[in-house]
Amino acid sequence: MDAEIRKNFRFNYFVNVMDGAFFGFGLGFASFSTVLPLFISSMTDSAILIGLVMAVHSLGWQLPQLFMAKSIARQKKYKPMVVMLTIHERVPFLGLTLIALLLPKIGVTAGLALTFLMLAWQGFGAGFTANPWQVMIHKVIPPDYLATFFGVQGAAANLLASGAAIIAGTILDRQAYPNNYALVFTLTCVCLLVSWFFIALTREPEHEVDHEKVVQNSVIRNALEILRKDKNFTWLLVSRFLSQFGVMGFNFYAVHAVKNLGASEIQAGVMTSILMISQVVMNISLGWLADRWSRLNVLKVGFIAMGLSAAVAWIAPSFNWFFLVMVLTGVTNTALWTIMMALTLQFGDDTNRPVYVGMANTLIAPFTITAPLIGGWLANLAGYQTTFLASVFFSILATLVLHLRVHDPREKISDTSL
Repeated sequence: MDAEIRKNFRFNYFVNVMDGAFFGFGLGFASFSTVLPLFISSMTDSAILIGLVMAVHSLGWQLPQLFMAKSIARQKKYKPMVVMLTIHERVPFLGLTLIALLLPKIGVTAGLALTFLMLAWQGFGAGFTANPWQVMIHKVIPPDYLATFFGVQGAAANLLASGAAIIAGTILDRQAYPNNYALVFTLTCVCLLVSWFFIALTREPEHEVDHEKVVQNSVIRNALEILRKDKNFTWLLVSRFLSQFGVMGFNFYAVHAVKNLGASEIQAGVMTSILMISQVVMNISLGWLADRWSRLNVLKVGFIAMGLSAAVAWIAPSFNWFFLVMVLTGVTNTALWTIMMALTLQFGDDTNRPVYVGMANTLIAPFTITAPLIGGWLANLAGYQTTFLASVFFSILATLVLHLRVHDPREKISDTSL
């Protein structure tokens, strides 16, 4: 099987980078941080409902992954499962197109309800797809190139998403409401369809399945056994829990710069551009470095950048300092996504790797949801700089745990045979 994987490596690398590129292109038109919140805000003034957009997406992505593990472990090929499940993270954008077109007839109450139904469908569709997708990528991309692959794919997605965001902004500004939203959602559908065709081209050989090992324990029992036996992975999870609070101030950087430091909306837009460009550069460079040096050490660099980002935001006397903050945030985001994903896939074997991947996402879901809420509560209570200071504190804790308690799983693998 290794020979066949090596034979198809360049092809699989190309089609899966293109899948990610067009997926990012599509989500640039329907951004969860800008376009979709604006669409919700056109129907309601409720800050809670507007804030739910990202919360629903994050919860949907993370929560289901562990519960897919046993089904994934039974598969001789992961691609059929991925190709079918990923439809559920793409079709909802067609639903959003229809909602926007019909909004004058159905009214805002029905429009809001249907929009959140589509967002929940999309989020959980992404969550059910995420685990088999990651395991499939680990199978078809040789391990020595895994972080580089995720970096290149992430860079391509961010680059095209940046362009799509500019186009989407122009459409929303110049076209009449609500047809402007229908158009950007339609463009999202087109891009995601192209993305689906690329991922469907993946060449994956069959592998043997140890059915006796798969049915031995429930997913929950397997997860508990891993937490008990694999202390290295358990401490990695602890560092991930803490990192969610380390980044809780990130959501308030632009707001603080505009409201308290006198930045204009144009300058806030420049900050966003710097962030996107930083993520493009860092995805490529850090992914390459992680494969040639150490994924764990590059992750440590990202954790240090997380603390520095919040520290600079805390002490910044003017908004100009936030250009540095955005660069450091780009390093952090790349580490927490690209490098963390590649590092997690080093744990376990073909049978229990889906459990590891699921745990690394499902178990942090509560912290992903609560951390921004706590950050917002602190900001309301004592100001944004208090939230930034709290982020510095948790960043230091996360970095210390990662440095002192987690070692490279390629150097020493705990006994996690279940």
